[in-house]
Amino acid sequence: MESELIRSLTTLGHPQRLAVFRLLMRRYPDEVPAGEIAAALGQKASTMSVYLGALTRAGLISRQRSATSLRYRIDLDAVRELTASLLIDCCRGRPDLCPPDLFLPGVLPDTEGDHSMSDGKLNVLFICTGNSARSIFAEAVLRHEGAARFNAFSAGTRPQSELNPFAVEMLKEKGHDISLLRAKNVEEFQGPDAPQLDFVFTVCDRAANEECPAWPGQPVTAHWGVPDPVKAEGTDAEKRLAFQQAYGLLRNRILGFAALPLETLDRVARQVAVDDIAGIEEAR
Repeated sequence: MESELIRSLTTLGHPQRLAVFRLLMRRYPDEVPAGEIAAALGQKASTMSVYLGALTRAGLISRQRSATSLRYRIDLDAVRELTASLLIDCCRGRPDLCPPDLFLPGVLPDTEGDHSMSDGKLNVLFICTGNSARSIFAEAVLRHEGAARFNAFSAGTRPQSELNPFAVEMLKEKGHDISLLRAKNVEEFQGPDAPQLDFVFTVCDRAANEECPAWPGQPVTAHWGVPDPVKAEGTDAEKRLAFQQAYGLLRNRILGFAALPLETLDRVARQVAVDDIAGIEEAR
């Protein structure tokens, strides 16, 4: 067991391998093509192959072939075992030595409380690159479907100056109030006056691929990737269909999220639940 721990830590000790590991953690549960990882991190394909091979041999990631490409995914069980080993062997299971956000099921009890505002609601942030369509859809849907339990926000890592007109049109047709919706920079939610977040979801792959500063309070995070309707080509009817599909997929996931008994779940159970929701597809 000790040799496996040393091998894993040695593999992660390389800055570029660690960058790959972090990206795949942000993208979990996605299986990400090797070419996309290389492009996101600005690496040559041959160099990335070496990094991915090392992480695979260390048992930290898994590999699947899809047609002519290889796709990679974090081996979450292996990561949990690694973290548990560090807690037990190095920290002796003492919460005064190890930060509480490392707590795992069966190792130590979860002592974190909710980071809710004084109104008792949970704060949820949806992130995309432009904050003009997908994250705006998610904010609007959660405002409508979960207003009693949640404060919904959205932001972009590189926000557009205006919301996408097809997105605005669809939200109006669905009966959403768009008066409070605007494109915002993610930095608005990282300052001292920002709401303390309980959940942060990335809804586009590009935003999830980007390295962001750690969120204050360590909210539960997950990736709910949705195809970008803004990239749809063709007639206006075909473009509207792409926006309809993105809206429908996000709405189904948010309905699943809003139905969770979050008040009865500890941090780890919440994480597992929101990761599972990433697999919910659009109703046909």
